[in-house]
Amino acid sequence: MTGHVVIAPDKFRGSLTSPEVAAHVAAGLGDVPVVELPVADGGDGTVDAVVASGFTRVETEVTGPAGDPVRASYAVRDEPGARAAVIELAEASGLRRLPGDPVPLTATSRGTGELIAHAVRHGATRIVLGLGGSACTDGGAGMAQALGVRLLDAAGDDLPAGGAALRDLHSIDASGLLRGFEVIVASDVDNPLLGPYGAAAVYGPQKGASPQDVAVLEAGLARLAAVAAHTHGLAGAAEHDGVVRAMGVAGRPGAGAAGGVGFGALTFLGAEIRPGIGYLLDLVEFDRHVEGARLVITGEGSIDEQTLRGKAPVGVAAAAAKHGVPVVAVCGRRDVGDDELRAAGIQAAYALTDVEPDVRRCMAEAGPLLERLAARIATAHLVQDHERTVPRS
Repeated sequence: MTGHVVIAPDKFRGSLTSPEVAAHVAAGLGDVPVVELPVADGGDGTVDAVVASGFTRVETEVTGPAGDPVRASYAVRDEPGARAAVIELAEASGLRRLPGDPVPLTATSRGTGELIAHAVRHGATRIVLGLGGSACTDGGAGMAQALGVRLLDAAGDDLPAGGAALRDLHSIDASGLLRGFEVIVASDVDNPLLGPYGAAAVYGPQKGASPQDVAVLEAGLARLAAVAAHTHGLAGAAEHDGVVRAMGVAGRPGAGAAGGVGFGALTFLGAEIRPGIGYLLDLVEFDRHVEGARLVITGEGSIDEQTLRGKAPVGVAAAAAKHGVPVVAVCGRRDVGDDELRAAGIQAAYALTDVEPDVRRCMAEAGPLLERLAARIATAHLVQDHERTVPRS
């Protein structure tokens, strides 16, 4: 297909999934050949996006972040020489899985480990782990426990769930760790595990942690990193004169992702961290679909300063630029100027608030409003383009 439009948006959080955004944009464009290619950057919505591109959804029951059972899904696809499973931490261990108020000290990533184990036991040899939207700050301890790692206190008993319990960690027994698969972490977060830019300090308050809770969680994560280095031979952190400093894996960019699950994946699973949106675009074969396109439409719920720091729309724009294809964006609201957008490779952005100032109505009626925006895009970027390329008699 040539002369088509690639529609590659992320979700509109709280309103529409990425496949729903793509479908409404396609409907609003009218009689235009399109390829709907929903995308994600590794956070919540990643499974929906890859299922829309051809992966198969698998659903199972796992442990939620508060310890209660939840139904969660992941996506699988057979590839030459491997079966790939895309696992989204938010599906099992996300804030949206909490049955009530946040429980920052006891929230666990165990359900994410259970999803990995389920996928591996059903033939997966490559795990793509998307991090984002987590409810836990446990350094990936729960995930590791679900995969066979024992985290023991001084009496040799297994630690209970949550980041606070890690302060009592004495030794680690990884002899029962499930093996035989590789892990790729898809994440754009570059925070280390510890310190003022670490998992507890930066993301703990977003998960309901008070300043006192943050201090408790920081101490637990520091203990996990130190014990991993000292008693198990894992590269984690080092203590000098009683002070824990982020070194080795604990100091790597991305170790602090998802409450330190990045650290757990790096330390226990030997994971490789790759930029989230870039890797997910490879998974959905963006380069193949954009070849010969005349326009790419991307977007997300809010286009703001965070977007410009490498979130999905900017990743899509960078990928499209390699093929010389122009990019426009749709969004719920927009908080950046035209010059900043163009510097990020996006020609223009169309916001729901352009056609409906009431934000509550934008949330409730996002689909029909997106179709109106898409009609505007068709007039501004497709009809004129067509007229320029068709000779006049």
